[in-house]
Amino acid sequence: MSNLAAVILAAGKGTRMKSERAKVLHAIAGQALLFYPLQVARAAGCGQVSFVVGHQGDEVVEALSDQQVDCVWQHEQLGTGHALLCAAEKFSGFSGDLLLLCGDVPLLTTESVQRLLDLHRREEAAVTVLTARLANPHGYGRIVRDGENVRRIVEEKDASPAERAICEINTGTYVFDADFVFSILPGLGKENVQGEYYLTDVVAAAAAAGRKARAVCLLDPNEALGINDRVQLAEASRLMRQRINQRLMLGGVTLVDPETTYVDQQVEIGSDSLLHPGVTLTGKTRIGQHCVIESGVQVDSSNIADHVHLKSGSVLEGALVGENCNIGPMAHLRPGTELLGHNKIGNFVETKKARLGENSQASHLTYIGDAEVGRNVNFGCGTITCNYDGANKHKTIVEDDVFVGSDTQFIAPVRIGRNSLIAAGSTITKDVPADSLALSRTPQKVIEGWRIKHPLQKKK
Repeated sequence: MSNLAAVILAAGKGTRMKSERAKVLHAIAGQALLFYPLQVARAAGCGQVSFVVGHQGDEVVEALSDQQVDCVWQHEQLGTGHALLCAAEKFSGFSGDLLLLCGDVPLLTTESVQRLLDLHRREEAAVTVLTARLANPHGYGRIVRDGENVRRIVEEKDASPAERAICEINTGTYVFDADFVFSILPGLGKENVQGEYYLTDVVAAAAAAGRKARAVCLLDPNEALGINDRVQLAEASRLMRQRINQRLMLGGVTLVDPETTYVDQQVEIGSDSLLHPGVTLTGKTRIGQHCVIESGVQVDSSNIADHVHLKSGSVLEGALVGENCNIGPMAHLRPGTELLGHNKIGNFVETKKARLGENSQASHLTYIGDAEVGRNVNFGCGTITCNYDGANKHKTIVEDDVFVGSDTQFIAPVRIGRNSLIAAGSTITKDVPADSLALSRTPQKVIEGWRIKHPLQKKK
């Protein structure tokens, strides 16, 4: 059993967000804020993780339902010390190091937490706090030191002018000796401006008990950025994108303009792929090697194989794209689209729940929905699978080597046999056998001289 556990504070209301949603459920880079400290806790080796929830706690618990974590309630917002005390029962019998993280601090890295843990263990401290040095420390609790020992942490509202001049601030991240902190918490007072139980008072309690209190200062103070309003949310998003884009470029991906390239946390991109400005990749998207993604492309939760070219303005959602495909410009691949490879989906083509075999293509102005398409099929311009009758969806099956002329409508359910030719302008309502020609057109009628007898009259 691990001798390291974590508590993540996620009970705050977040009034300044001016939102109906709990603050920790707001997202940056495609993930809710609360998932970032959870990832750090797990990467640090925490065997047990508990979230303290409060405001809109049911929604927070639901978001964490598949994460194998404990959730405890803080029904009254009585401060950070009270929040940790609410979790005490979950750690009955636990003896080891307790890592405390904030659910609204998404930029903290595993490397910084590991430095915190290393010092805490090396010094055998009762409490070790993660700090940062800021040119403008306004709003933060200040670290009052005596050399290496931290004497106390004073909140700004309770600080003297001299203490407010201190630039080293409390980030809200700690490691505690679990036995010590849970023995101290019930005795904390709330004699302060806020009238709350401050977790920071544990530091002074350690000093009073003759125990060590230590601090580790962040190398990058941006990691301490907490989210309290939409401005800070946007700033954290910008910094996270920088971090993601740097990782991609160091991994062999070319970003023409990283400042205008938006890639979510869970996206994977293979080496030697090229992203033009204005690309947005979201969800659990995977891009293969040697791909080219042009400006304005949006890809969500899709799997793109190697050597794929996504042209400007194309949108892909829940699609599987095989190797050596060319998509767009301005194509729309909707959920359930599967391209098996060497396909062309051209400008203003839309697909949905459509599976296309190798070398099949639709070059322009076509809709293919609820369809099973074989190999080497060509859809002419303006082809439509009419899959919806107002109540139910129906399937179109097109076998290998079929050529579909322009302006064809397939009235599903219908099956087109292999090696068939569908004449342009046809409306196909019945199955077509293999090796057949199918056409459906009304006879063309020509009345010679009609325009002479019926000239156009311009309205005055």
